[in-house]
Amino acid sequence: MVKGTNVYGILRAPRGASTESLVLSVPCSPGQQNNQAVGLMLALASYFRGQIYWAKDIIFLVNEHDLIGMEAWLEAYHDVNVTELHSSGMLGRAGAIQAALSLELSSDVITSFDVALEGLNGQLPNLDLVNLFYSFCQKNNLLCTIQGKLQRSDWDSLPAYLHSLQTLLLMVLKQGSGRPQGDHGLFLRYHIEAITLRGINSFRQYKFDMSTMGATLEGMFRKLNNLLERLHQSYFFYLLPSLSRFVSIGVYMPAFGFLILILVLKALDLWMKLSQCDTEADGQACDGEQSPRMVATEEPKPSLLALVPPLLICQATGLALYFVPILGQEMATQHFPVSESEAVVLTAIAIYVGGLALPHNTHRVLMGSGGDRGWMTLKLVALLYLAMQLGCIALVNFSLGFLLAVTLVPVAAIVQPTGPKYLYAVLLVLVTPAATLLFCLFLHGELLEYPISLLEGWQRFLQAIAEGLLDHHLYGSVVFPFVAIFVYPCWLLLWNVLFWK
Repeated sequence: MVKGTNVYGILRAPRGASTESLVLSVPCSPGQQNNQAVGLMLALASYFRGQIYWAKDIIFLVNEHDLIGMEAWLEAYHDVNVTELHSSGMLGRAGAIQAALSLELSSDVITSFDVALEGLNGQLPNLDLVNLFYSFCQKNNLLCTIQGKLQRSDWDSLPAYLHSLQTLLLMVLKQGSGRPQGDHGLFLRYHIEAITLRGINSFRQYKFDMSTMGATLEGMFRKLNNLLERLHQSYFFYLLPSLSRFVSIGVYMPAFGFLILILVLKALDLWMKLSQCDTEADGQACDGEQSPRMVATEEPKPSLLALVPPLLICQATGLALYFVPILGQEMATQHFPVSESEAVVLTAIAIYVGGLALPHNTHRVLMGSGGDRGWMTLKLVALLYLAMQLGCIALVNFSLGFLLAVTLVPVAAIVQPTGPKYLYAVLLVLVTPAATLLFCLFLHGELLEYPISLLEGWQRFLQAIAEGLLDHHLYGSVVFPFVAIFVYPCWLLLWNVLFWK
């Protein structure tokens, strides 16, 4: 149980009817981590109060416990309850929130502003808001970075391309996690365009005082104050290799479509082979190749009931992975010397690994379901199921769909019970969603130029599982239920295909 207090004040617009508002938020937890941002916000509030040009209400918000406090305030402000958080009623409201800025300062000496964009479930703010802040920083000669990296001036050289690629991959990894990278990430759920501005002290040759940052924020609010309508004309789906260039959805989505096309073409190939098996003579094998010997009797055609046992078992395992860790945490703490959070994570890992040891010969219960037609039919279903899943999640969170597609699609297309079975088994284990998460953690450390050891990687892996469960139950993140209920059972179907007898 977490209890906290949010403090907010409303500056009423002297030139408006209080139908629209803007938000300046500062996360504040116990300690002195963000005290400079609170001081700057109070100075801005004092200055804004003496101006007469405001046409929108301005809300100054100090939220405790970061994301939890912000979610509680947003639910209370909009009078909804989309999560299980409980908050007291609002004492005062302003108009409909048009835009929001979240401010975080690491120290009193700031060398640049770092812009955080990724929100809950991979949502992104309108690109116009990002371009507005970047152009204003350029006008004031203030450094502005993204993903902690400063844009290179020699943009058409090979080192600059590699630098842009690193920045792009960092954004893909953060967006694919589905976790909000700042308090702004929760505003996006309510169709409020928001970004988080982090003052960092990484470039020692540049230093800016608080007055420069205050003037920059005041200029941003004046520009947002002049908006006649919501930001809606620019892009909402994009990837940023730098703040001055972006990759549109029309550019990166065809590449993802080609990955899905591999699954569709392989499923079509299996369908044609199954149709050919039904029409060929006894001496023809099901894979379309000439049989080395004539068979005496035709292989019996499996019924669709042969697919029911593996489908039910795999899907039940996914449901157990989603429900059991939370439902059984109290029982686990009573019988084992672990905390509740450790019990949830370890139970999830146990169920995940236990799925590999499930009986994979349930299809042999029915006569005739253990031949080539059986595994080809099951793989056909698994490929179409996987293609549908990746296509749907890519429309919501492209980065998550892309990371899963790059790892799963090539192995899913080639796996079969004949051939180098042990090689296929190793490849399948390496592309399981858990292994993909572990690989992404090591890749993230390399891109930040901060390599992590194996032990640190394992600790971050456990922490990422715990955060994924927590984000789902606190904020409504869909990454964990999507992987547990859909991706993992589909991967188990491919595991069944590999060990088909």
